[in-house]
Amino acid sequence: MSIRNAEVQTGAVHIGSPDFSKLGIPQVLPTGVLTCPGISIFGGSLPSGVPRAAVSIGPPLALAAPFSLEVIGISNFIGNTNQLGLYTCTGASIFSGIHTVNAVDITNGTKTINGTLTVNGRTQINGAFHVFGRASWLSSIVGTSKLFDIPHPLKKGHRLAHGSLEGPELGVYHRGRLKGSNIIEMPSYWKGLVDENTITVQLQPIEKNQTLVVKSFNNEKIEIEVGTNIDFITGEILIDCFYHIYGERKDVNKLIVEYEAGPEPEHIMYQGGLRE
Repeated sequence: MSIRNAEVQTGAVHIGSPDFSKLGIPQVLPTGVLTCPGISIFGGSLPSGVPRAAVSIGPPLALAAPFSLEVIGISNFIGNTNQLGLYTCTGASIFSGIHTVNAVDITNGTKTINGTLTVNGRTQINGAFHVFGRASWLSSIVGTSKLFDIPHPLKKGHRLAHGSLEGPELGVYHRGRLKGSNIIEMPSYWKGLVDENTITVQLQPIEKNQTLVVKSFNNEKIEIEVGTNIDFITGEILIDCFYHIYGERKDVNKLIVEYEAGPEPEHIMYQGGLRE
């Protein structure tokens, strides 16, 4: 059957069987009802020549319209949504569940994710990246420089920026003041965190000259030789000094300081990563 150049005005149009226009939907609505339990094709030809969905929409053949589908309002997708091409968002994109991207995702507006974002590949950001909460990484962060930038604590209308101290190791430090004792107790976690063979100690006398010699050290305590730093009448230890103690972490891979550059340095993803 062929109907050409016909104008039909009705409340409901149904094609095929069964007739879903009568299942819980009034036969006549002010805006009308169009149902089809089979395949519906709108617009131009199918990309593969074979229908792969109940509804296939292509660009209109008679008009030079740039879009195949334009939705004004809210669209609900219940189930999986597969994006086989480029997805461009110029406004707000809100994901309240799991959003997995295995291709190119370009957002020219605001993207809000209230659930879990999983990226199975590289993430490249060609502009500013702002995090207004907590960001956690399970590996190392590699960058050109590291700094903080905060509102100035004293000068209104100013900001305060500091850069991180750089070095050829992934080190930690412990500092403080030692007075009336010759033993510096290290934090308990240093035993599992720091390689004791990398420990260095700097001592700075306070108020007067003192002979300060490190007698022994490990990742649990530093012992300073008492020597003449004692009151021989009372037995009181007269040591009073500042100390800085440095050590290299042993729970992560050692930093490779110099290496041959390439398009994809094989070990850059393992720099500073947790040791297996």
